[in-house]
Amino acid sequence: MKKHNFFAGPSILPDVVIEETIKALQDYAGTGISLASISHRSKEFDKTMLDAQNLMKELLNVPEGYSVIFLGGGASLQFAMVPFNLMNKKAVYANTGTWATAAIKEAKLFGEVVEIKAENFNSLPTKFDIPSDADYFHFTSNNTIYGTQFKRDFALNIPVIADMSSDILSRKIDVSKYAMIYGGAQKNLAPAGVTFVIIKNDILGKVDRKIPSMLKYQTHIDSGSMYNTPPVIPIFSAYQTMLWIKANGGVEGMEKRAAERANLLYNEIDRNPLFVGTVAKEDRSFMNICFVMAEGHKELEEEFASFTSKKGMVGLKGHRSVGGFRASTYNALPIESVKALVEAMQEFEKMKK
Repeated sequence: MKKHNFFAGPSILPDVVIEETIKALQDYAGTGISLASISHRSKEFDKTMLDAQNLMKELLNVPEGYSVIFLGGGASLQFAMVPFNLMNKKAVYANTGTWATAAIKEAKLFGEVVEIKAENFNSLPTKFDIPSDADYFHFTSNNTIYGTQFKRDFALNIPVIADMSSDILSRKIDVSKYAMIYGGAQKNLAPAGVTFVIIKNDILGKVDRKIPSMLKYQTHIDSGSMYNTPPVIPIFSAYQTMLWIKANGGVEGMEKRAAERANLLYNEIDRNPLFVGTVAKEDRSFMNICFVMAEGHKELEEEFASFTSKKGMVGLKGHRSVGGFRASTYNALPIESVKALVEAMQEFEKMKK
């Protein structure tokens, strides 16, 4: 039975990426040595690292004066590295969900945090009163748990930093409006284990505190992400994913596919009397589509979960903190999987009439 992978992360990767990674694990770049066993200082991996950095710059049209680095520790480590490197006294954070809350917790260790938030996490804030003396503004572009997404760039008079763990390379962005973009790769780019950072070089070196070498962005820029042994396998996979993106229309192609998938599923959620969306329509994510059984049908939740599971759909259960259902429709998810889910929702509706 064909599986339809809606997991939020680690999540679906293009088949070709998995195939190329398997080949590299058997024989990397014709060396006769596995990618898992070869030195990260070898000329073969050095080329992969450089190619991955350059391709990310190409796909996102990264301007001069920015560096792309690949690190370990996930986005969660970045929650601390960002304020460690960039906050002197105060920063502004948009609190839009679980991961933004976690970032704020770390930032408070380094200075004052001004929070901007809506009434609840089912919508995005609309008022952004940002103090001019803040060191930076931080936001999470896509919220995997609640299913909201900022689909715009912020043009502010202070540096803008974005956690784009779950929507990187899925929509066009103007990198020049950002001081830094980062994210864990396991949601839309690669297997877990690598974190990407796109950073404007001239924002560094402006804090008063001493920073340990491993937690200092400049360390990793100067060493080309090779200060310590990098996570070679997910970096290779990330490069293969970016090659796949380039071959399929680049970021513009991904954006078109994302809108097609999301609109198809949201239209069914809005039409079908058994289901209801959980976030404000204007803030709906194109990456993580959250919905629940409508009032009067709550008792059908487990039955629908079982029904879709029998049809080969995995990863539809909502995050444990919110319940319901969540269909993660990342770049690699084929439109056929969304069509299958929509058909399942329609079939379930007919069964319950």
